[in-house]
Amino acid sequence: MALEHGMIEPFEPDQIRHKNDQRIVSYGTSSYGYDIRCSDEFKLFTNINSTIVDPKNFDSNSFIDVKSDVCIIPPNSFALARTVEYFRIPRNVLTICLGKSTYARCGIIVNVTPFEPEWEGYVTLEFSNTTPLPAKIYANEGVAQVIFFESDEVCETSYKDRGGKYQGQQGVTLPKI
Repeated sequence: MALEHGMIEPFEPDQIRHKNDQRIVSYGTSSYGYDIRCSDEFKLFTNINSTIVDPKNFDSNSFIDVKSDVCIIPPNSFALARTVEYFRIPRNVLTICLGKSTYARCGIIVNVTPFEPEWEGYVTLEFSNTTPLPAKIYANEGVAQVIFFESDEVCETSYKDRGGKYQGQQGVTLPKI
């Protein structure tokens, strides 16, 4: 289905566990889902400006941009990133995304909202470091698993029909109203 509908680009039909003879956090096709990768574009929360985090009036100065093969998230802090993969969700499919256990066992929580029918774009990933220590996220390696639910009917109103505000997002996308 992923190839037929061009749902995931680039698409990896296998589960990749090694790169350059080194073990990595796996990505690619899994038993009933797809393990997505994190790109090398991060937005790291900073308290330099002491602003209030307000989803209705978000101040982009709350983040600093980092482009790197790794992102070090300070203790009890937060970062945003985007996927390597671009998604096109068919009208009869809904996805749920869950963090990989490798990161969860390190106190790193990955939160991603569902990909609704006919949503498309790069996925913005949210990482919370719940530990009292700095935590490392690896770019171009697996960070979460997407599980796909196919309906026997198409939805009445898709994300595209509603003109969803995150439709076609290209980079790490901040909150919008």
